[in-house]
Amino acid sequence: MAATASPAEAPAIAPAKDVRVGPHPSHIEVARPYVLQSAIQRALTNLGMSDAREDAARLQGVAYIDQVRRALQLPVRTFNTAVVYYHKFRLLHADHEYNYADAAAAALFSACKIEDTLKKSREILAAHYNLRVSVGEQVSSDDPRFEKHSRVILGLERLMHESAGFDFRTRHPQKLMIKIAKEMGFELDPIGKTAWDLSIDLYRTWAPLKQTAIGMAIACLELAAHLHGLDMSKVVDTGKAEYKSWGIDRAEVMEPLLDLLDLYTHYRSSTLVGPLYSLETFINLRIGLNEEASSKNIPRYCKGASELAGTNADSQTPGQNTNGASKTRNGLDVNSPFMPATPGQISPGTAAPPSAIGLRGQNGTVRFMLSAQRAKEETAIVNSYWQVEEEEYEEEVAIEPERERERDRDRGWEKNRDRDRDHDRGRDWDRDWEQDRRRVR
Repeated sequence: MAATASPAEAPAIAPAKDVRVGPHPSHIEVARPYVLQSAIQRALTNLGMSDAREDAARLQGVAYIDQVRRALQLPVRTFNTAVVYYHKFRLLHADHEYNYADAAAAALFSACKIEDTLKKSREILAAHYNLRVSVGEQVSSDDPRFEKHSRVILGLERLMHESAGFDFRTRHPQKLMIKIAKEMGFELDPIGKTAWDLSIDLYRTWAPLKQTAIGMAIACLELAAHLHGLDMSKVVDTGKAEYKSWGIDRAEVMEPLLDLLDLYTHYRSSTLVGPLYSLETFINLRIGLNEEASSKNIPRYCKGASELAGTNADSQTPGQNTNGASKTRNGLDVNSPFMPATPGQISPGTAAPPSAIGLRGQNGTVRFMLSAQRAKEETAIVNSYWQVEEEEYEEEVAIEPERERERDRDRGWEKNRDRDRDHDRGRDWDRDWEQDRRRVR
């Protein structure tokens, strides 16, 4: 039998397995410059967005950004950044949580800061308002009617940056596209102009989140060459547009091409290039590209390494990691403090869109990182401090002293038994003597 420890030496009661002592180890949000189509579809499904509502909100928001940036004479790089922020915001917030005009204005306001084309939120609101009224009814940005609405945009700006993971890296295909067009001898008018408008329409799709700048640039040039009837053997994978020299393949060009043709097939009137050509033109181009994809086994959407390996590493909420925790959170389950409601669209007292960081901002510090490898290494180091380490050991105890104690205990039991038996015999003798004395009397 093992020796028992005294009360003073007894170990303290171990805490429960999931109970932690000390401050929360913080959360890490890793920025994702690229998002796969499967992740986009999963995010929209989790938000309960139907295809019709998603298309309407996407096209209306991008049209708002395009119209206002033209009115303010902002460069195309500001438009690109604003649309990317708008798309990422919509992946984390359902359409019933905000007004698309507010989200688009906040995205453009954030993009102006990132691209160093500064504009006030009031100027953005005034430019959009003046586009809808006659010249005599136009107002300046100092009009008091924009005061409350301006505060809404300032509140949404924080959510824009959170949705993007505070990742200010941007990519612009137009610069590469113009350089390649000049090197290949394309005429800037009309082929170059068509390719430029195609690059603007491409941002009405999800392609900017999925593809690189060179992939989008080459896709716009190829589609412009198709529309103007050029010899495609001198355009596809040749010269400065050779895929291998840019580190891409045919699938990365085919995906934005088909995204554009899908846009022109279903929403031709909402684009720049669509109304210039007949619907049959886009359908014929789409059929030809689909036949090429079938013959060469090119997938419709590019897949990531995790999908090719048969795993589903992208099933959790994008870019989320928790230091010292075994479970990641879903930032869509909780609400941030309320912000002012949009006038005329959200009734007073209605909750504003929930924060993308969710409960993590209340339970611990949320840190945004650009390097996924650094976040993984830091998480591994922090997790090592939360692991419960147990050590097993054996102890040999002498047997003889134990047997002596057992024999002494047995002897004590025998003595007590003999004493009780003698006592019982004395009581029996006294009882018999008393009975005999009574008989004699």
